[in-house]
Amino acid sequence: MRIVSASDVHRICQWFALVEALSEGHRQGVPLSGRAGVTASVRGTTQTFLNLPAVLPGVAFGSKLVTVLPDNPNRHPGVPAIQALYAVFSGDDGAPLAVIDGTSLTYRKTAGDSALGTQLLAREDAATLVMVGAGGLSPWLARAHMAMRSSLTRVLVWNRTAHRADAVAAELAADGIAAKSVTDLEAAVRQADIVSCCTAATQPLVQGAWLKAGTHVDLVGGYTPDMREVDDETVRRARLFVDADWNVEESGDLIDPIGRGVIDRGKIEADLYTLCRPGHDIARAPGDITLFKNGGGGHLDLYTALFILKSLQHPA
Repeated sequence: MRIVSASDVHRICQWFALVEALSEGHRQGVPLSGRAGVTASVRGTTQTFLNLPAVLPGVAFGSKLVTVLPDNPNRHPGVPAIQALYAVFSGDDGAPLAVIDGTSLTYRKTAGDSALGTQLLAREDAATLVMVGAGGLSPWLARAHMAMRSSLTRVLVWNRTAHRADAVAAELAADGIAAKSVTDLEAAVRQADIVSCCTAATQPLVQGAWLKAGTHVDLVGGYTPDMREVDDETVRRARLFVDADWNVEESGDLIDPIGRGVIDRGKIEADLYTLCRPGHDIARAPGDITLFKNGGGGHLDLYTALFILKSLQHPA
């Protein structure tokens, strides 16, 4: 049984190769997947332990074990709020194949999911990326978007807490990326060609009236029905796409306006299982505003884990 470290995950999961593996996974079929969790209140915060299993029958069983401790960054500086392990078992005989560092896998998988959306939906001449939120995932999202759109020349980072935006911008700048933190979200979004949101907001941050024609919006936060990162005008104006159709019910940015009759569920045009189908074309016009809801899920973790194991078995 292999033990796969975080450094191995980051070394293997180069963006183009990972995005192609995710695209190929979506062309191969839908894994069986589930979710189970336990929560507890400790020191006034809610701690969560999650199990995210997925199965490709005859191929592999996998499950991500996740701890979510929101007060970690304050109590233990440098320790992320979300940490994980990923276990993979043979789909043939059930034997354990590997334990993979799940935190790095989550960063790469989640950013790769959004990058696939960018590859399929964003304009090829996009120049300015606005990163809304400055958590641990934010720099990975920025790097992934820039890999899929080499036309991007700068990143503007906004966060409610300015010093965290400063830190993410500095991390990206150390990679040679033209990044800076900003304090005026409206002004930044009005310049954006791609807006990527990764927050825990429960009230909309990005306003649809700020979006210029041709903008691509990538939503990564808003993973419960009572969370919102964008307002109703955004979903009215945009062509809507999701990574998986079943994630719609958990996305506040979609299910809330659907429930109130602001938009019809039929406005969601396709998920990645359709978008990645050979020959599928969304016929994007230059002025179209596109919105991709990254809902994540155990199926993406399994696709990523199998890509990692294949790469270890057949190194380039």
